[in-house]
Amino acid sequence: MSGEVSRFPFFHEAPAPEGAEGWESMYPYYLLPREETRAWEDSKLWFADTMHWSRGVHPFDSIGAEAVYLGAGQNSTRIFVLPTSLGLDVRVQNGYVYIAGIPVTDPAEIARRAALFQERAGYYYANWDELYAKWKTKVTEAVAGMRTISFPPLGELDPIEVVTEARGRSTSWDIITNYHRLIDEFFLVWQYHFEFLNLGYGGYIVFFQFCKQAFPQITEQEVARLVAGIDVLAFRPDDELRKLAQTAADLDLVDVLSGTAPAADKFSALAQRENGQVWLKAYQAAQDPWFNYFAEYGFTHDQDTWNSNPEIPLQGIARYAARIQAGEDITRPVERLSRERDEIVAEYRDLLSPEEQTQFDELLGLARKVFPFIEEHNIYVEHWTHTVFWEKAWELGDFLVSAGFATERDDIFYLNRFELDQVLADIVQSWAIGVEIRGKKKWADIIARRRPIVAALQAQSAPPAYGIPPEEVTDPFAVMNYGVTTDRVKEWLGASSGSGSTLTGIPGGPGVVEGPVRVLRTEKDLALLQPGEILVAPITAPSWAAAFSVVTGVITDIGGMMSHAAIVCREYGVPAVVGTGFATANLKTGQRVRVDGNAGTVTVLEDTQ
Repeated sequence: MSGEVSRFPFFHEAPAPEGAEGWESMYPYYLLPREETRAWEDSKLWFADTMHWSRGVHPFDSIGAEAVYLGAGQNSTRIFVLPTSLGLDVRVQNGYVYIAGIPVTDPAEIARRAALFQERAGYYYANWDELYAKWKTKVTEAVAGMRTISFPPLGELDPIEVVTEARGRSTSWDIITNYHRLIDEFFLVWQYHFEFLNLGYGGYIVFFQFCKQAFPQITEQEVARLVAGIDVLAFRPDDELRKLAQTAADLDLVDVLSGTAPAADKFSALAQRENGQVWLKAYQAAQDPWFNYFAEYGFTHDQDTWNSNPEIPLQGIARYAARIQAGEDITRPVERLSRERDEIVAEYRDLLSPEEQTQFDELLGLARKVFPFIEEHNIYVEHWTHTVFWEKAWELGDFLVSAGFATERDDIFYLNRFELDQVLADIVQSWAIGVEIRGKKKWADIIARRRPIVAALQAQSAPPAYGIPPEEVTDPFAVMNYGVTTDRVKEWLGASSGSGSTLTGIPGGPGVVEGPVRVLRTEKDLALLQPGEILVAPITAPSWAAAFSVVTGVITDIGGMMSHAAIVCREYGVPAVVGTGFATANLKTGQRVRVDGNAGTVTVLEDTQ
C-alpha cells in the first residue's frame, strides 16, 4: 500500500507466526475470524485487548473472552439499552484477543433506545445504594458457592454411603456437575460485572458532556478531578500493606523485612521472634480476602496472586516500612486532593447560572455516586472471583493427572472448555464401565502439538489493531477504559514504532514532572523501581498500588481516563500519561523525560548513557 495508510491489515491477511500454524484449532469457532463472517470483520476496527490478555491465550483461558463480552453485550444491548452503543464483538487472532465496538448511528434508533435507557437506567440510578448492596451480596455468594466445588480423585468404588443412603447415583457424576457449575458461575459473575459498570460509565459520561458544553475550555483531566478524592474498596489492599508496614516499624522489624532474602526465610525469621509472631498474625488476618489479588488482571491461569507469591506484597511492605523508619508520611494525600477538588468544583460552579448550577450539582452527585463501582468491581470480579476460579481449574488439572489422563497438571489449559467437557465425560464413563480412558492418546497428541503453538503465539506481540477505522471512535468502553480514541487510532496508522522525541497519550494524573524512567513489564520486577523514577509499563493493575508511593510519574501504553492507572494516579496526586501506545517500546530505563499529565505528553529530554 502506498501513500497514506487508511486501514490496518485484515485478519485474513495476517499469517500465523512461524511454529504456530494450525492455531485456529485451539479455540471455539465463534471466537475466530472466518470466511463466513469476513465481510463483517473487514468492515470493523478491531483493537487488541492487551489490557486484560497481555499475551496469547491458552485454549482454556479463552473462556474469559467469551464471558466478558457476553456480559458486556447483554447489559449494553438487551438489558439497559445504551442509546449509541451495542456490545463489543470479539475475535481471537494469532492467540490474542481483539474487540470491536458496535455503534448505533441512526438518529431515530438512538432516540428510541434513549427512551428505553432512561426508564431502565433511571431505576438503577434512583435506587443505586440499595441495588449496589444487593450486587455485592450476589457476587460474594457466587464466589462462596464456587469455593465449595471440588474434584476428588476417583477411587476403586463409590463410598458405602451411596448404598446406605440410597442415593441412586454415583459420586463420579459430581465431577461433571461441578465442572459445569464452575463454568456457569464464572459466566454468571461476568454478567453481574456489567450490571453496574455500563451505568457507572454512563453517569460519568453524562456529567463529562455537560461540563464540556458548559465550559468549552475545560480539559478531560479537570473533569475527572471533579469526581476524584472518593475512597473506594480498590485501595484497601494497599492500605493493608501500609498498616503492616506501620506495624513492622512499631515492632522494630523493618530489618527483617528488608533485603533480598526469599519470603520463606523472612517468614521463618519472624516466627522465631515474639514480636515477629505478632506481626505474622496481622499479616495472616489481612490475607483473606485482601491478598486474593492478582499481580496482573487475573485473566490467565498462570498469574500470581499476593497469596500465591508473597514476594510481591512483602516488597511493598518493606518499601513502606523503610520510608516510615526514615520519618516519611506514607498516607495517601486524601485530604489535600479532596480540598483541591472542592476548590475546582467551586470555581467552575460559580460560572453557571442558578438553573445550570442545579443541573451541575445533580450530575456531579450522580457521577460521584456511581464512580466507586468503576474501580471497586475489579476487587469482586477480576480478583476475588478469578482467584477461586483459577484455583479450581488447577484442582481439576490435578484430577486429570490422578485419573491417569494427563501427565502434567497444566495439560488442562491446552484444551478449550468444550474439549474439556468431552475429556471429563470420557474419564467418568470409562471409570464407570471399568475400561481404560478411550481418548488418552488422542488428547495427549493434541496437547503435545499445542504446547509449541502457544509458545510461538506468545513469542509475538499483538498488532494494535486490524480492519478499517471509523471516522470517529465513539464507543464508551473503548474511549474511557482502553484509551482507544480517534487520535490514537490515527497514530497507530501513522507510526508503527512511535519513534521521536515526544509521545502523546491521555492525561491520566495532573501535574508535570521530570526524571529518569524505569521500564517494567510485570509486577514481579517492581523491586527494581527506585524512588524518584518514572514508571513506564504496558498497563498497571490494581495490585501495583504500592509503586505509586515511590514513583514521581507514570506512563502506560494502554488505558483511558477510567483505566486503573489514571484513577489511581489522580487519587495519589501522581502526574501520568496513559494510552501512549508505544512507551515501553520507545523508552529505555534511565532516559530522562518530562511527563505532562495536564496535556498528555511525554518528552524525551536525554538518552541513557
